[in-house]
Formats: sequence, C-alpha cells, structure tokens
Amino acid sequence: MSNYWDLKVWQLGMEIAKEIYLLTRDFPKHEVYGLSSQIQRAAVSIPSNLAEGRARDSTKEFMRHVSFAQGSLAELETQLRIAEFLGYGDPMKIRAILAKCAEERRMLGGLQVSLKAKLEM
Repeated sequence: MSNYWDLKVWQLGMEIAKEIYLLTRDFPKHEVYGLSSQIQRAAVSIPSNLAEGRARDSTKEFMRHVSFAQGSLAELETQLRIAEFLGYGDPMKIRAILAKCAEERRMLGGLQVSLKAKLEM
C-alpha cells in the first residue's frame, strides 16, 4: 500500500480542512473558541486519523482510524449545518464543502470495504 499522502481520500480531507479554515475566518469573532474551533478540529481530524491509521502496522488499526475519520466527518457535516442555520459563513461555500464531505464519506466507505476484504483474505 502507498503512503498516506498518496491516498485520494487523505488528499480530499486535506482540501476540506483548508476550505474550513478559509470559511471560518468570516465567522463572528465571538465564535472563535466555540463553533469555529469545533469545526476546525473536526476537519483536521479527518486526514489526521487517516495518516495515523495508515502509519500503524496493521490493517485492523487502519480500519479503526478510518472509522474515527468517519465520525469526525459526521461531526463536521453537523457543525456546518448548524453554522448555516445560524447564518455564519457564506452559504454557497458551506454547500460546496458539504458536497466535498459527501464525496469524502463515499471514499471512506469504499476504503473501509476494501480494508475489510483484505482482513478476510
């Protein structure tokens, strides 16, 4: 298997994290330690968990970290919807990020299926 930075799912996670940081720049200043921080941590956690899991020595560990990334992605999507509901950030940018999140969810699911098949061999 390749290095974690060669994984398309990791690359998309990095892209999402970058876009989150750009988006949250425009959030109200009183949210800097609230929703902005939560959203940033969830976004960073997605590629971070993929990198950590890939760096581990076992497929089972990698699968576990893919699951963590899926959880962080669900958190991020929820928090983005809350931001949208509260009128924080550019709605078009939020929708574009949510579309990338949907693609990331599909890719994480495919990776999980592939890793399960590898374990069953």
